[in-house]
Amino acid sequence: MARAAPLLAALTALLAAAAAGGDAPPGKIAVVGAGIGGSAVAHFLQQHFGPRVQIDVYEKGTVGGRLATISVNKQHYESGAASFHSLSLHMQDFVKLLGLRHRREVVGRSAIFGGEHFVLEETDWYLLNLFRLWWHYGISFLRLQMWVEEVMEKFMRIYKYQAHGYAFSGVEELLYSLGEATFVNMTQHSVAESLLQVGVTQRFIDDVVSAVLRASYGQSAAMPAFAGAMSLAGAQGSLWSVEGGNKLVCSGLLKLTKANVIHAAVTSVTLHSTEGKALYQVAYENEVGNSSDFYDIVVIATPLHLDNSSSNLTFAGFHPPIDDVQGSFQPTVVSLVHGYLNSSYFGFPDPKLFPFANILTTDFPSFFCNLDNICPVNISASFRRKQPQEAAVWRVQSPKPLFRTQLKTLFRSYYSVQIAEWQAHPLYGSRPTLPRFALHDQLFYLNALEWAASSVEVMAVAAKNVALLAYNRWYQDLDKIDQKDLMHKVKTEL
Repeated sequence: MARAAPLLAALTALLAAAAAGGDAPPGKIAVVGAGIGGSAVAHFLQQHFGPRVQIDVYEKGTVGGRLATISVNKQHYESGAASFHSLSLHMQDFVKLLGLRHRREVVGRSAIFGGEHFVLEETDWYLLNLFRLWWHYGISFLRLQMWVEEVMEKFMRIYKYQAHGYAFSGVEELLYSLGEATFVNMTQHSVAESLLQVGVTQRFIDDVVSAVLRASYGQSAAMPAFAGAMSLAGAQGSLWSVEGGNKLVCSGLLKLTKANVIHAAVTSVTLHSTEGKALYQVAYENEVGNSSDFYDIVVIATPLHLDNSSSNLTFAGFHPPIDDVQGSFQPTVVSLVHGYLNSSYFGFPDPKLFPFANILTTDFPSFFCNLDNICPVNISASFRRKQPQEAAVWRVQSPKPLFRTQLKTLFRSYYSVQIAEWQAHPLYGSRPTLPRFALHDQLFYLNALEWAASSVEVMAVAAKNVALLAYNRWYQDLDKIDQKDLMHKVKTEL
């Protein structure tokens, strides 16, 4: 009987809304996950539906998800997504809106290590860097840049579409609206194939492109071209991060939205239909026990995949049944090591002469992807990066936890090692089709978009799309969903 009471209350509210006319906003919205996707979609939903809608955000872990920090020696360092591209427009907006600041950049040089020696070394002189690239690889780097810029120019159309209120019910529809068949095909062909077609050499792909993809995705140039292009775009241009930690964006958006954060694991979403409107029962468990509540709209803002415990989330009462749990994720281990770098391993017997703060790797050595001399999330005006002969905090990214012997290879000695293990990105190629945002009338899967490309800004784009999709569907504004030839439509609307 206790179960019937909330259902009765929800039905009464729904009937009252129906009696008031079709324009009544939703009463309650559930968001599952409080990472950047969940916190951004809560913000966008409130922006569209107004401040009176109640938004419950369920999070079984900590707010921020894959935006997280680790404390070393009373200083905090990024253990998740470390920086954002200057073209991350939604993230830029969030930072302004929340009154946050960009962290001061402490410049350091990069190099690519091939297992025995450095295959490419950055200098302090821009023209010398260009000359070295040309000397080693001809005009491959220019061809790569033109290819990436063409992809990004088309992808940036999404901000214009979203500003005009357009949304997409599936990832394929969204990609098609931006780059037509070219973008969809890029999810089915590899980075290597696509770059060879535009005249980039195999050597450049092996040395440089692979190193960037390993650092960002932990995957090779055999991964799909669209995700690869987005990753390579992130390696060019200016990068930035948030003073105090990138996760402040998530907690800030939830606070601004006045979202009700419920620390619990969602176990199921069950469909109840009434008077042609869908009503969803969200069941969850926490330390107190099991409970549930009813919602007009539900957004899943956590990955649904085979090796994720949140895939224990089940869907009941749907015909046909919802079965979107497929594909695997790429595990990534981030080790924050406070110690002395073994510069001899990289060919510098005298540590004082070691000039690099960021080391990427080709496919060899395979035990780590990249190594960074990182700065804390709070940087004072007097802060300076540690010299190579001093003990510093290094961030090592690897596909598996590092053995003691591997740590000894990279470091002469160390004081501490702290580890964060992430299901960081989709394992591209492990899923045969692109998923849909709309799983049911008002049930949405925000993380669908990371099966095309995975980054913090991509999650923010997905959040805006899902908020618009929910809004347009709620008010039956079907002219704003899955429209073709949007570039022409948007131009005529301006």
